[in-house]
Amino acid sequence: MKPYLFIIIIALIVLFFVRGIVSLYNRLILLRANTDKNFANIDVLLKQRADEVPELVKIVKRYMEYEENLLTKVTELRTQYLDAKTNEEKVLKSNALNSALGSIMVVSENYPELKANASFSALQSRVSELENHLADRRELYNDSINLYNIGINEFPDLLIAKPLGFKNKELLQITPAEKKYDGIQF
Repeated sequence: MKPYLFIIIIALIVLFFVRGIVSLYNRLILLRANTDKNFANIDVLLKQRADEVPELVKIVKRYMEYEENLLTKVTELRTQYLDAKTNEEKVLKSNALNSALGSIMVVSENYPELKANASFSALQSRVSELENHLADRRELYNDSINLYNIGINEFPDLLIAKPLGFKNKELLQITPAEKKYDGIQF
């Protein structure tokens, strides 16, 4: 066999191997970028919900003189959410804020004049609408996390993913309070 033919064959094998590695790496980057994009979409909705909180608190304060602690807690949780740096922190603070907002909605049942307030009803509807959008986005995010986690753990991708620092990401879980169903209240 001629030496130049041997060199060409080796070069083609190396080129094929390098191309495969680059292709796998690009696929992993695409999967990771997709999870980041999907969380950013959730973050937009969480921010919109957090932006509704001051208006909701302002309206509720007029009626709920005895619920000052709850309103203070909601305001503090909103600030903590806005100050959160990591996705995990944002999720934790958002879940706590969601729970506190749910408490306001439950307590509002004791204030018929508050429930009759058009601004409160509109804000309550807006927060509920945002929650529905968040549920849809959570599902999409969790789907992308599943694809990403599978991608970095299946062969041969894991040969590239692990040494390059790709790590499993956590699914967004709903809180125990969100799982609870008390039935329809009349």
